[in-house]
Amino acid sequence: MTNTETSRTIPGAATVRSRVRIPLTFGDGYRVEAEVFTFHGLADGAEHLALALGEPAPGAVPLVRLHSECLTGDVFGSDRCDCGPQLRESVERIAETGGYLLYLRQEGRGIGLYNKLDAYALQDAGLDTYQANTALGLPEDGRDYTAAAQMLTTLGAGAVRLLSNNPDKAAQLAALGIEIAERVPTGVHVSESNVRYLRAKVEHTGHSIPLARLVG
Repeated sequence: MTNTETSRTIPGAATVRSRVRIPLTFGDGYRVEAEVFTFHGLADGAEHLALALGEPAPGAVPLVRLHSECLTGDVFGSDRCDCGPQLRESVERIAETGGYLLYLRQEGRGIGLYNKLDAYALQDAGLDTYQANTALGLPEDGRDYTAAAQMLTTLGAGAVRLLSNNPDKAAQLAALGIEIAERVPTGVHVSESNVRYLRAKVEHTGHSIPLARLVG
């Protein structure tokens, strides 16, 4: 079950707490500089970040990625998901056209790191990624994007080109008053270890990933 709603209200404005420029270097040698924003007043109280990348053309709608934190994929390069490759791809694509990557502290689709690893064990026993969460008594996807909408509003991005395969992200942002000018899919990052995971995303929650690419 997703968090999609027809209309919602952002609970007050957020403000910029700090901003700092950080040079980023990825494992394949790609380098880019980001201006990183922190915030006061986010609805969930979490330490989310916004990375401003590139220089959008005057009047252009920024390309935006909501990226949920994934320690195993983003940091350790786990092949059980596509999070690390999506993060790398998104940073370069946003830097090319100008926009924001919101790095959201929502490990395991909102269930936390330890619970995510418990869910991995259940997946090894045959459950898919959504079934494993519910078997633990947890939501299939517990993410709420109210704070993301606050961040975008604070940054002046009331309309976005959303870089995502997940229809729930677009639906939640739209319900929170962010105009989705375009949905832009990410690439297909498939490995032997994540085929079932990607297929579950397509079949269970309608992610825009071409099933024909999910071999095996």
